Amino acid sequence: MTPSPPPYVQGHGLLAGRSAVVTAAAGAGIGGATARRLLEEGARVVLSDAHARRLKEYEAELAAEFGADKVAALPCDVTDEAQVAALLDLVEERHGRLDVVVNNAGLGGTADLVDMTDEQWDKVLDVTLGGTFRCTRAALRRMKAAATGGVVVNNASVVGWRAQRGQAHYAAAKAGVMALTRCAALEAAAYGVRVNAVSPSLAIHPHLVKVTTPELLAELTSREAFGRYAEPWEVANAVVFLASDYSSYLTGEVLSVSSQHP
Repeated sequence: MTPSPPPYVQGHGLLAGRSAVVTAAAGAGIGGATARRLLEEGARVVLSDAHARRLKEYEAELAAEFGADKVAALPCDVTDEAQVAALLDLVEERHGRLDVVVNNAGLGGTADLVDMTDEQWDKVLDVTLGGTFRCTRAALRRMKAAATGGVVVNNASVVGWRAQRGQAHYAAAKAGVMALTRCAALEAAAYGVRVNAVSPSLAIHPHLVKVTTPELLAELTSREAFGRYAEPWEVANAVVFLASDYSSYLTGEVLSVSSQHP
């Protein structure tokens, strides 16, 4: 019998009055759960995603629940610097300031290294690491100029620490996200901005199920100490913590959101 997740944690206004943006936020995964949790904690949220139709649908859903003044959306390809700039411009235009950036966009895939093409390698690295770099750079430029502080939270992965067959490109990208987080944090501390990351192990959602075999999901789940995978909102809770004042003395940290054991 698969253990049940804990009860859903209700919001406590931890981000009241803050303005946030979340990439890859259209749907049932960590990004979508994070957008919802930020809204539940009182933030105003701009969603982005490369999938325009799903993004529009999720924007409408959240706007109906939290109010149209609290939710906006703009399609964004994080490999395109101009689109990244337009996304952050929208936050500032609607809300006057940029307080929280959650870099959730990433791209996976499975291929043994001997079979991996340059195109597969480049695409995963460009979206997962390059996209995080572009969004972080754009955010820090604005936050430094505004001199009002701010928070960046990146989405890494336990595969940045632990080997998994067929994941050389994704693991390299996520390890890069961890290193980028630490270096950016040292630079951004000088102007009052914190940069941290979460590192989930296994958070199941419908899109992941579509591209992963049941055998692999069962194997990964068996490694978890709780005997179950994480709900996306459980990872989002850690993002909220890092975005909130409860983590005011944390920067350059990679917070493992995992019960996985070796």
